[in-house]
Amino acid sequence: MSEEHLYLYVHLLLAGVLSPHGVFPLSVRVRVPPFKQRGEDAVLHCQYDMESPELYSVQWYKDNEEFFRYKPRSDPQKHPFKDIAGVKVDNPRSNSKQVTLKQVSIRTSGVYRCEVSGEAPYFHSAHSEGRMEVVSIPKENPTITGPDRQYQVGDNLGLNCTSAKSHPASKLQWFINDKPVTEPSHLEEHPHAKHAHGLYTTMLGLRFTIRPHHFRDGSMVLRCVATVSTELWRSHTKHEVVNDDDAHEARMLQNREAFFELKGGGGARTAPAALALLLLAAALLRRT
Repeated sequence: MSEEHLYLYVHLLLAGVLSPHGVFPLSVRVRVPPFKQRGEDAVLHCQYDMESPELYSVQWYKDNEEFFRYKPRSDPQKHPFKDIAGVKVDNPRSNSKQVTLKQVSIRTSGVYRCEVSGEAPYFHSAHSEGRMEVVSIPKENPTITGPDRQYQVGDNLGLNCTSAKSHPASKLQWFINDKPVTEPSHLEEHPHAKHAHGLYTTMLGLRFTIRPHHFRDGSMVLRCVATVSTELWRSHTKHEVVNDDDAHEARMLQNREAFFELKGGGGARTAPAALALLLLAAALLRRT
């Protein structure tokens, strides 16, 4: 309730005009999208039911700062406030029931509250709120880097997995032959790297000694998974280490795009997988 409404409410209460419990019921419910991607528009809905009297105003707040007001008896009826971090109101697409934010950014994240007030003499009000998080989905799948060399049983394998830029920071996880790596001594944490516009990259190292049991049907598959949100985005990157039984060597074939999932409209890219098969075929031909 604004200071103006509070003053009138107290004045009428002291004058005996208004009951402390109010007279007319008013219910408000907001629908705020929990997640939006950076650069998208966001529509925030404010649904309210009031029997009487007429509507006095609808006010929107972000983190307790007012950024939009609708008053049907004013001219103009819509009044957007400027200088609110991350908030750009699309005035033509905003009204008494909704407010539209243009090209949301990371700074648009916050708690949004809609407050509805009735006309005189009671100026009764009610409000509802919801939180919106703005995320930035990585544009590429993670990359695996390490020494470009041959490996054999007993060698120490060291790789790094680096996510693409995102917000919030990606969570990385390594898999060996589809089994998650949980041994802390095999994982090397790195601090998040911060970039412009509130974006981050994450790096996670994998360090272990190659043993015979690491090979399955003559090969070992190392996979790095970067996750921003299970519901929003997940990307996979695989490394394949192929065992040469004659030389007891392992050749690492890097494949960054063959196996990954992009939820919400993407599909698997298989061209690098075909390239890996061609490389394997060439190796077999050289052996014959």
